[in-house]
Formats: sequence, structure tokens, C-alpha cells
Amino acid sequence: MIPIADNIITRSRSIVNYLLIGFTIALFLWELKLEAAGNISDFLLSWGVVPQQLSAVAAEAIGQRNPAAWFVLLFMSARSLLLAMFLHGSFSQILGNLLFLWVFGKSVGEILGGGRFLLLYLLCGALTGIAQILLSPATAVPVVGANGAVAGILGAYFLSFPKAKIDSILPLAIVYIPIELPALFYLPWWFAQQAFYGIGQLEVAGGVNPGGMAYWAQFVGLALGACLVPVMAKRKPSTAIY
Repeated sequence: MIPIADNIITRSRSIVNYLLIGFTIALFLWELKLEAAGNISDFLLSWGVVPQQLSAVAAEAIGQRNPAAWFVLLFMSARSLLLAMFLHGSFSQILGNLLFLWVFGKSVGEILGGGRFLLLYLLCGALTGIAQILLSPATAVPVVGANGAVAGILGAYFLSFPKAKIDSILPLAIVYIPIELPALFYLPWWFAQQAFYGIGQLEVAGGVNPGGMAYWAQFVGLALGACLVPVMAKRKPSTAIY
């Protein structure tokens, strides 16, 4: 099932949403260039969230009360958590994330405003990354993707527009059937369709995005988006359930 657009009438364009999509695409093109040069593995290990690396630095900072280790931990964590959400490990992952951001982000962006929309996106993405580290601190595989950030936008959307309808396309072999679905259909579908995010995966030595751990951590992003939108919204939609 492919979402195309919702039926919410917006009064302005969500410029921040477009900028997030554009920046993510630009970085993925850079990843493809690095893959062609054989440097993608080192790049993702350096700039993605690698729980094992961050856990080791955290253990040293806490155990030895080393100020230098605290500085390294804060720098590494901020750098990795913020950048990793703009990197992706496969074509299917980036297409799925950006499609959902395109469809559901514009309406959330209007009720929040550009600055708060960006803050919600970054918070949900970064805190989901922290959850991934806590869930599996020994993982040496880089975790990348906007999954947690987009899950946060979905959490905000479903609480704000629970009765919305989504224009969708049902692909059947070579036939594409246009249908309209309730927005809430896409809550379970968001998680179900991620089973296909390994399609078109980049050639990363050792792999990227361990399935189970990264999958379950996204519930953190979804819950955060739902919890934050009532206090961050500049305008409460008439259909909102908060």
C-alpha cells in the first residue's frame, strides 16, 4: 500500500518538511558516491549510531569519572544521533521514510510551525537512537535512518488528525488501483512495511541496521510524537484527541 496524500487542507507549505527531505536525499547521494568508491562502511561506522562504541565511552566516563571521556561521549553522541537520522542503509528504507514524511509531515508542520516541527523531528530521531543504544549496547553494527523521527511525526499526526483519509495506491502486479484509506490504517502498516527495508541495501561490510533492535526502538519515537504534540502545537485541529 502506497500513501500519496491526505485530505487535510493546509493553508501554507511546510518548507521545513521539504528541506528535511532534500537534505536527506543529498546525503544519500553522497552515500552512493562513497559506496562506489568502497568507503561507505567506514563512513557509516564513523557517522552512524554504533551502540558498542558509545556504550564503551559511556562506561569509561561513568566508571572512571574522566572529564575527557565525558567530553568525547557528549561530542560523539550528539554527532552520531543527529546525523544518523539523515543517513540510510538501503533504497527501500529512504524511499519508505521520505514517502511517509512527505504525506504526513505537511499537516503536522502546519499545526506546529517550522521551528517546532524541526525540533520534534530531531528530538524523536535522537531519543529513538538513545533507545536503540540502551536496548542493545553491544551491537557493533551502525544504525542509521529517519525511522524514529518519522515515527514521531506519525504519532503527532494520528493524535491530531485521527479521522483523516489518505489517498493511496494499491499495486497489483502491473495494475495500480487508487483507493482512499483511513489514516489509522497506516499506523500498523508503517511497522509492517519496514520488513522490506533490506531491499536495495548498500554494500556495507558487516551489515547495517540490525532488524529487531532498530524496529522495536521506533515505538519510542511514535510515543514521543504523540506525547509532545499537545504541548507543542500552535493550533489545535478540531479533530485532535488531546
